[in-house]
Amino acid sequence: MPARKKPPANARQLASPAFRLAALDQDFLLADARRGLRFLLEYEKAEEALRAWGVRSTIVVFGSARIRENGAGEHARWYRAAREFGAIASERGGALDRDEDGQRDNVIATGGGGGVMEAANRGASDVGAPSIGFNIRLPMEQEPNAWSTPELTFQFHYFAMRKMHFAMRTHALVIFPGGFGTCDELFEMLTLDQTGKGNRVPIVLYDEDYWRAAINFQHFVDHGMIAPEDLSLFAFASSPEETWRKLLDRGLRPGNGAPGKSRRRKARPGAR
Repeated sequence: MPARKKPPANARQLASPAFRLAALDQDFLLADARRGLRFLLEYEKAEEALRAWGVRSTIVVFGSARIRENGAGEHARWYRAAREFGAIASERGGALDRDEDGQRDNVIATGGGGGVMEAANRGASDVGAPSIGFNIRLPMEQEPNAWSTPELTFQFHYFAMRKMHFAMRTHALVIFPGGFGTCDELFEMLTLDQTGKGNRVPIVLYDEDYWRAAINFQHFVDHGMIAPEDLSLFAFASSPEETWRKLLDRGLRPGNGAPGKSRRRKARPGAR
């Protein structure tokens, strides 16, 4: 009988990119053609975690990452105020405990980095409440601060998806002093309110002197760029307590904010 030929080796087939499982093939997943898929994955990953933690609504806190706890000038004061507000909102807003439906309301959400974001997350942590950090990948990498809840500390590639998650659950927005990024988020939410594309939420700008010096809002009205009533889309506050009071005056509902639902809560073991 003729000798049986040895079957050819399949090493090239095993090593081929085509043979990789699609879900484990980074070259495939990171290609331009899969941008829509990656966008969907960024939505689903955060959404799944937020649902697991029962986060029904948030209070979003924006402000500069450059503000430091022991910073010069007004910086230390703004840091302390953001930390105090994070504690007040978490303690009084409904973030500490799940309600009878397993939901939490008014959970502090920030951009996850340093400065004001760190301070607000830290304030929530001070009272034992969970808080969210929506981090973004930047050329100069942003690291998450140490105070957001680890299971609610996310990283996004797409600014648009990050903005969507900020907007989807927000019941209120508090804007501390900041620069371009802070203004970007402020005007994003003002535009959603002005155009009716999102639910009307109370917006409070912290430190009126800073914001009036930075942005001449009346100038927009004087030139017909916005309507006079658009100036009522936001208010100013100069202390954490006043900020909380302004949010309540403008419609924020503490505890279970869903219309027609009981505000009775479960016991504290659900808190972090």
